[in-house]
Amino acid sequence: MYAPENSSYKILIADDEPHIRQILRFTLERAGYQVFTASDGEEALARAADIKPSLVLLDVMMPKVDGYEVCRRMRQDFALNQVPVIMLSARGDQRDRVAGLEHGANDYLVKPYSNEELLLRVKNVLEWNIRQKEANPLTALPGNTAIEREMIARIARQTPYAFLYIDIDNFKGFNDYYGYPKGDEIIVYLADIIRRTVERLGGKDDFVGHIGGDDFVMVVSPGRAEIMAQYVVDEFDKGTINLLNPEDVKRGYLEVRDRQGELKRIPVMAVTIALVKSTDNQIEHFAEVTDIASSLKEYGKRIDGSVVVKERRQDTVNPARNHEIG
Repeated sequence: MYAPENSSYKILIADDEPHIRQILRFTLERAGYQVFTASDGEEALARAADIKPSLVLLDVMMPKVDGYEVCRRMRQDFALNQVPVIMLSARGDQRDRVAGLEHGANDYLVKPYSNEELLLRVKNVLEWNIRQKEANPLTALPGNTAIEREMIARIARQTPYAFLYIDIDNFKGFNDYYGYPKGDEIIVYLADIIRRTVERLGGKDDFVGHIGGDDFVMVVSPGRAEIMAQYVVDEFDKGTINLLNPEDVKRGYLEVRDRQGELKRIPVMAVTIALVKSTDNQIEHFAEVTDIASSLKEYGKRIDGSVVVKERRQDTVNPARNHEIG
């Protein structure tokens, strides 16, 4: 039952019954978690401020300060308001559950409960909290840490994959010309296209991430990668026309002044997708994937319009829109 990956998590148990604290401590330490305890609400707040726990298991009925008030104060404390809380209580009717959630709890577990249920709830809340912290605030997609973790796991399992690095061309010029709110709209629009691509053409094991700015990642099956990449390109080109001023679309470029005040012509936006397949490379580290993808992307950005760039030995789906190097 011991899971080494759990050892980085600190769980604070707040319960006024010593035997409950002892049982919870034993169960959680056996699963690999670091465990701390408090016997009342005031002690729980003090210990939480001191240890900055990953999660608080909070009894509702406690002396001095009850669980509802502890949770409310945590949500008002800048240092603790992001710490997830699971309330534990013998009160199991709907009003009590709703009250717990209204005071800021992430989950509510009714006593008595099984150890299996407790550990599953703890695992789910911790994983949810990590995803929330790692997610890009604009698109809510997993960020760099999650992307790296996903790729390291796939490389370690030697699971065949295709890594797609997706980047918008001429995005800075678009931001300067249309303004940052419109730039955010384009980023969200591309994120929606990528989500939709996986939903329509992908599989259950596919992964989507947002590196930051206008850079995205898709990790998909090698057999579907090229069709999915082309779908992203087609949908982006089709939709961005409606997000630009008609005169800019007709002209085919934007006129932007640089820092020296000179008027520059910037092509309208396009998307470059660098495609790396594990089946065509002996890849042992995530850095190798990003190095290959970066080289492909750099080449693709020198080509006019939206493109999918891959290595020469790979087959071409659409020669007019796909380019190969190597």
